[in-house]
Formats: sequence, structure tokens, C-alpha cells
Amino acid sequence: MTRYLLRRGLQIVLTLFIFVTLVFFLVNAQPGDVSNFFALDPNIPPETRAQIQERFGLDQPLWRQYLTYLGNFVRGDLGTSFSLYPRGVGEVIAERLPRTVMLFATATVASFYLGFALGKVVAWRRGQWFEYVATVGGVSLYTVFTPWFGLMMIWAFAYKLGWFPLGKFLDPRVWSGAEVDANTLFGQMLIAAGLVSVLALAALVIARRRRLPHTTLIGVGVLAAASAAALGAFALAGTAHLALDVISHMVLPVATLTLISFAGTMLLTRNSMLETMREDYVLAARAKGLPEAVVRDRHVARNAILPVVTSLVFSLAFAIDGGVIIETVFSWPGMGQTLVAAAQQEDLPLAVGAFVFVGVFVLLAHLAVDILYALLDPRIRL
Repeated sequence: MTRYLLRRGLQIVLTLFIFVTLVFFLVNAQPGDVSNFFALDPNIPPETRAQIQERFGLDQPLWRQYLTYLGNFVRGDLGTSFSLYPRGVGEVIAERLPRTVMLFATATVASFYLGFALGKVVAWRRGQWFEYVATVGGVSLYTVFTPWFGLMMIWAFAYKLGWFPLGKFLDPRVWSGAEVDANTLFGQMLIAAGLVSVLALAALVIARRRRLPHTTLIGVGVLAAASAAALGAFALAGTAHLALDVISHMVLPVATLTLISFAGTMLLTRNSMLETMREDYVLAARAKGLPEAVVRDRHVARNAILPVVTSLVFSLAFAIDGGVIIETVFSWPGMGQTLVAAAQQEDLPLAVGAFVFVGVFVLLAHLAVDILYALLDPRIRL
């Protein structure tokens, strides 16, 4: 294991170097720079624009800018944002990242669970009416025009019915006079969500290993109890109404992402299970007289989950950059909107830093998938 991790670590460093180089030169290949915004103002003389270029190092050759950026990157410095000067890129990412993680991690896990559960049933009931309904419905949502679908969700559930807010990620009227800022509360909610998820997953694993009846209900019960306890902790801290305001703003974008994403996991689970159902050990399990639910969940689904887990891990990694369309439609100020604003305002350090940040997560996701494969399938050795 140690030799494998060291070898993969060297591969990750080399790949990251190539990725950073490509991203830097591709982003800087676009014409112009941040000083173009001041060039259009007749009240700003040309020498002021030259001073801006000199302050940001834009007057230097591209290869020198690259070496400077690479040296700063090795020291953990992603540079200074042009559009949000003098704030650093790392500071901006640290502010926007929790919002995107909260939104897209929740939607990814929900779509994975829904897709995996439906995929099992669809594969097991192949040729029945449920398969056709689930497949047609899932594929229709998967191929729907995302901006239109998001706007329809807002129109139906926020504008017409008034069940949820129209957009943004908080209500200024609720947050007026709040003693805690939004970023701090987001961090606390992320920690609470992580603890709740770990408790629910641990309860589910223990229940299945002890072969307790109704394991799914046990997991759901522990999840509900832990969520209530977390909400109670926020109530004791006097921030429960703020957390509920954030959650109410999350419902529509999470529901939209879940509905347009679960079909991919469902079809992948279906295909993987159909291949696994042909194996000899499945026939042997049925010959032993095991219940169909046991054969499906403990023999077929468990061995068919490997490609699905790969898809989940990569989805979580790529979710860090945020969905540009979803965050724009729902006015969610996360990494997606940050990338769009950086490109529009020619804030090159912020754009490069955001892309590099995503690249690091994707490379780590590759390593996590390899380790998960070895843990889930005893036939695989590192």
C-alpha cells in the first residue's frame, strides 16, 4: 500500500504540473486583460492603464508570468484577484466553495441514492411496465434543457405556489442583525451534514452486517434523528432560523439537479446489474433458496456497485467547480458564478485558480476510486 501511494503521489504531482501549465496558457490565450475595462473610460489616461498593467505584472512576457505563477503556486499562493483587488484568489475560493459544496454535494448524493435504488428495481423487473416508465421518465429529465427546466421549477414552486424563495442563497430580511455571517454558518452546516451522514451510514452498515430486518428504515430513522439533533443544536445556538432560511433556498436547485442527474446513475446501475446477474454465484445463491431481495441486494447489487461508485466520486469532484447554468438560473453565488464573472471581467488569476482547484480534487478522486475498488472488491489488489 505504501509503495502504491508513493507511486501514485508522484504521478499526481506530474499530472498536476502538466494541468497547471495547460490551464495557465489556455486561459491567458484570450485577448486583452483587466486593464481593458479602464481603457474605455475617457477620464482615465493611457499612463494609468500602463500603471495597472505594471502593478499586476501584465507588462511582462507570458513565460515570465508563468514562472512567477508557478513559483507562487508551489508556495500555496494562487495570486491576487484582479476584479476583487486586493483580495487573494485563495480567499475568494474559500468564501465561495462552501456554498457550492453544500448545494452540489447534497444534490449528487441524493441523485446517486435515487438512481441506484431505481436502477436495482429496473434491472430486476426487466421487461415490465415499471422499467419502461422509469427509463422514459429518467431519460426525458436527463436530456431536458436545463435552463428551461430550472426556470419552470422557479415559476411553478416559487412564483405560482410560493412554497420556496425565488432565488439567491439567503433572505436579507432574515439575516438583518444576525450575529453570525453566512460563510461561518455554511461551514457549520457542512460539518453538521457530514456528521449526520457518517452516523446514518454507520447505522446502515452495522444493521446490514448483523442482518437486522428493515435496514433501510433503520438508516432513514437514524438520519432523521441525527438531523433533528443537529437542528436542535442550531436552535440552542440561536441560528436555527438562519439555517432553515439557507435550506429553503437550497430546495429548488437541489431538486432540479437531482431530477436531471439521477437517470445517469439509474441506467449505469441497470446495465451493471444485468451483467452481474449472469454470473454463476448469482445462480448458486438462487439455488440455495435465498429470498429474491437478498440475492438482489447482497449478491448482485453489491458486485455491480463498482462503476456506480466511480461515477459518484468523480461527480463529487467535478461538483466543486459548480454548475454554471444552475448557479446562474438560481442566482446561487458559488464557484460556477465565480468562474463566469472571472471570464467576463478577464480576471485571469481567479479563473486559473478556480480551474486548478478543481483539478486537484479530480486527481485526488482518481486515487480515492482506486482505493475504494480495493476495499469493495477483494479480487482487486493494489
